[in-house]
Amino acid sequence: MKKFINDPQQFVPEMLKGIALANPATLVYVPKYNLIHRIDSPRDDKVTIIQGSGSGHEPAHVMTVGKGMLDAACPGDIFAAPPMDYVYETTKLLASPKGVLLLVNNYTGDRMAFDMAQEMSEADGVKVKTLFINDDVSVEDSTYTVGRRGVAGNFFVMKAVGAAAETGADLDELVRIGEKVNSVTRTMGIALTACTPPSKGSPLFELADDEIEIGVGIHGEPGRRRAKWMPANEIIDELLGAVVPDLPFASGDRVALMINGLGGTPTSELYILYGIAHEKLAAQGITVGRSYVGEYCTSLDMAGASLTLVRLDDEIERLLEAPAEVAVRIF
Repeated sequence: MKKFINDPQQFVPEMLKGIALANPATLVYVPKYNLIHRIDSPRDDKVTIIQGSGSGHEPAHVMTVGKGMLDAACPGDIFAAPPMDYVYETTKLLASPKGVLLLVNNYTGDRMAFDMAQEMSEADGVKVKTLFINDDVSVEDSTYTVGRRGVAGNFFVMKAVGAAAETGADLDELVRIGEKVNSVTRTMGIALTACTPPSKGSPLFELADDEIEIGVGIHGEPGRRRAKWMPANEIIDELLGAVVPDLPFASGDRVALMINGLGGTPTSELYILYGIAHEKLAAQGITVGRSYVGEYCTSLDMAGASLTLVRLDDEIERLLEAPAEVAVRIF
């Protein structure tokens, strides 16, 4: 393993400290809770939006704290849900009179931590609601999930509720918007290689040189199947063949198209995938109204990509167009 690290156990704290030092005018780092929050939070005039999840998926979520996006993120260790007390203390510290919205990617550990934190926060008098995100079409349910997983499509939920919160929308309205965006968002990914967690020091799983994992999870969870490598055209056929029928998307739809890198894929290759997907969608009568290409929700150094589609309407498109200011400027 060759990485720019010191002690693997200090990987996350040192990363968080670096983020805060790079953004001193906008972000605050609270080491006790792995907490990054906006310097102006909490505010009496807006709902506080918090997301956690494990580390290793950057820029999700600690690098998307800022105006028009998250108010705070309290991640766990690499690929590990944040401890319940991190979420609980973060919720109390940043509670607004308008309430707190907790965004949770749909994984067992995350659900447990956030559910318990919500219950304890409510006992303290905090007005708080939780929204679960589950855009991954790879898995409906299995022995290793609690339903569909939350992956790169969570950015569209973050962006929409973040924009609405800046206008003063109340907690119930944010939940409505978040559930609406989640309901029209679908994602699936493909891995070309495994990733290497710093504390493990070796690849998380094994893929032969000529193999790919179709439908891989962002923590290296098994996908729909393992297959032989195929050209980019066929990879997009696999992804669209799973994503498009799932909602379903149909001729006449206007969509946002995201090609998300999983951490180890050159941007040039992501644009190759985007161009192919754009043209194949057009051939089905589906119009791409908004485009997103880059790294949004990664898996450390995994080579691979995911494809996300969001069915747009006037409300969702307006919220996605709203300005945002974060450490990594991706919207």
